[in-house]
Amino acid sequence: MTERRVALVTGGSRGIGRAVVDALAADGWDIAFTWHSDEGRARAVEEALGGRARAFAFDARDRNRPRDLVAEVEAALGPLAGLVNNAGTHKESLLALTPDREWDEVLEVNLGSVFRCCRAILPGMVSRRRGAIVNVASLSALHGRPGQAAYAASKAGVLGLTRSLSREVGKRGVRVNAVLPGFVATDMTEGLAEEVVASLRSFESLKGGTSAAAVGDAVAFLLSDRAAAITGQALVVDAGATA
Repeated sequence: MTERRVALVTGGSRGIGRAVVDALAADGWDIAFTWHSDEGRARAVEEALGGRARAFAFDARDRNRPRDLVAEVEAALGPLAGLVNNAGTHKESLLALTPDREWDEVLEVNLGSVFRCCRAILPGMVSRRRGAIVNVASLSALHGRPGQAAYAASKAGVLGLTRSLSREVGKRGVRVNAVLPGFVATDMTEGLAEEVVASLRSFESLKGGTSAAAVGDAVAFLLSDRAAAITGQALVVDAGATA
């Protein structure tokens, strides 16, 4: 009998998160995914995947929710073998004009929730001596852009957390990696002006650019046993923009 594998994907009802859910379903995982603002879309994902995925409400700003979320998922689907920290937010503002509340929200959602979800899931993974975590970061963690100080700081923090955590839990059978997508057309980026998109894509080597599905496949690979010797790494998926 094939071992049942269960993964939790935060922010899995749209964009890159939805692509991750689809890729994991194709790889044979059972998936719990979270939604925040659009329950109808989340239920549509459940229906489309025919019972392979189940939606759970999650506000990444709620400091107590990750512990309860992990307990609810494991009660419903079984022990978690994978975690994808994808939920995030983006606020564009020059640093000198950024109010504390916006800075705090971006760091809380993009970095604080990663910390708390990892902390919630690790006791079970460590006790079972098996598990894999993938954190979704951004090229902004590597290359500065005006107006993205808070976002870049949060994503750079995700990379530091990923590397340090991989050292802490590697000998206990848990792998921790990150993916850094290039420009991907999603709900988060649809409001960008054409010239901004052109600038973001100007260094791409591959004409097709980076799709959400390509990022989803990369995440599925890092969660799988095919990546059994990979931990503490940041995999760039950007159509060659940083080559």
